[in-house]
Amino acid sequence: MRSTFAALRVRNYRLFAQGSLVSNVGTWMQRVAQDWLVLALTGSAGALGITTGLQFLPILLLSPIAGLVADRFSKRRILAVTQLSMAVSAGLLGVLAITGWVTTWHVYVLAFVFGTGTAFDTPARQAFVNEMVDNDRLPNAVGLNSASFNLGRVIGPAVAGLLIAWQGSGVGATGWVILLNAGSYLAVIASLWRMRAEELRPTERLPRAKGQVRDGLRYVRSRPDLMLVMAVVFCAGTFGLNYQMTMALMATEVYDKGAGEYGVLGSILAVGSLAGSLLAARRKFSRQRLVLVSAVVFGVCTTAAGLMPSYLTFAVVLPACGFSALTLVTAANAFVQMSVAPQLRGRVMALYLTIFMGGTPIGSPVLGWVAERFGARWTLIGGGALTVAGTLVAAAVFSRRQGLVITPHLTPHPHLAVTPRRVDRQIEETVTAA
Repeated sequence: MRSTFAALRVRNYRLFAQGSLVSNVGTWMQRVAQDWLVLALTGSAGALGITTGLQFLPILLLSPIAGLVADRFSKRRILAVTQLSMAVSAGLLGVLAITGWVTTWHVYVLAFVFGTGTAFDTPARQAFVNEMVDNDRLPNAVGLNSASFNLGRVIGPAVAGLLIAWQGSGVGATGWVILLNAGSYLAVIASLWRMRAEELRPTERLPRAKGQVRDGLRYVRSRPDLMLVMAVVFCAGTFGLNYQMTMALMATEVYDKGAGEYGVLGSILAVGSLAGSLLAARRKFSRQRLVLVSAVVFGVCTTAAGLMPSYLTFAVVLPACGFSALTLVTAANAFVQMSVAPQLRGRVMALYLTIFMGGTPIGSPVLGWVAERFGARWTLIGGGALTVAGTLVAAAVFSRRQGLVITPHLTPHPHLAVTPRRVDRQIEETVTAA
């Protein structure tokens, strides 16, 4: 247990984790409420896909700039600003829903505004972890961040679904839930304010210069190991990790359930995700092999979920989907963070997040169209199959570029493990080459 929660012994990280947990619960409450709001306004799977796509579109468009901002300015201040901006946008959407003035285009615009705050928040948040804990505790902190995110996913959807159902499942009911999320961001702002600045380990600020975004791109292109991981998470993020939309469609269209049952599905999925996060927190380093195998397992589980004949059997499969998904995400995140030079971390993490989450604006509308044309089941069946196919193709292409031989069991050579000594050597080689 001590190794599972080692990072929590650092005061600044402990404060950050507490605030993040409250915010994560609120975020997942809003995700359920926003999806239900769109369905209540339109009844359209396509509109739901557009909303999800617009929320993630700023990540695709702005993440390279956001990564540069994270490398150039105080990450603590960036987080305070982004948290406040997301609180304002959530508060406005909540008020519009409660008053009954909300329309579909309001949701579209505010989803895009909310996504803009997320685009600048996420790379700063990822890089800020390195300033709160030392390298020995970094994998543990990454795993605990995922655990917090998924504990919020356990609590948030269930609470949101019950609150919406209790208030009549109408448009106004979703507004109160979204308004609660607006208040949850104050917990993160308070945790940032209470931190001891002298105990942080800030990286050296990046001075202004031309071509700094391109420098980050060139660095990643020169690293086939990073390219492989990013290709895998692109396939999973674009085609498989769309449960925010696909579970809503399965609950309403396939199993004819309401808001309460939909919220329960989100919590059941998160039980597996939370287990995967806690297991990841015990690992001291990450391997490419784990990223590849977990991606294939995740794709298979997602396809199996789409084939389930009843609400109950669908719910039974979801924990396996959550476990494999979080194993994939946490392993990929830790691999990238631990193998990148500190002066490039913000830009590389921004690029990683662009590839990982930026595919959602492409995948969500496509899956929405698939649901309307062929049925909701095919969003999961097709998404899982494409995740498996994309992973195998990426393994075949990029393994050759880094001099590896990937066996049929997707087992790379041991030298791919990311250890502190290997990281130091990679950083030294990068700086020397520059």
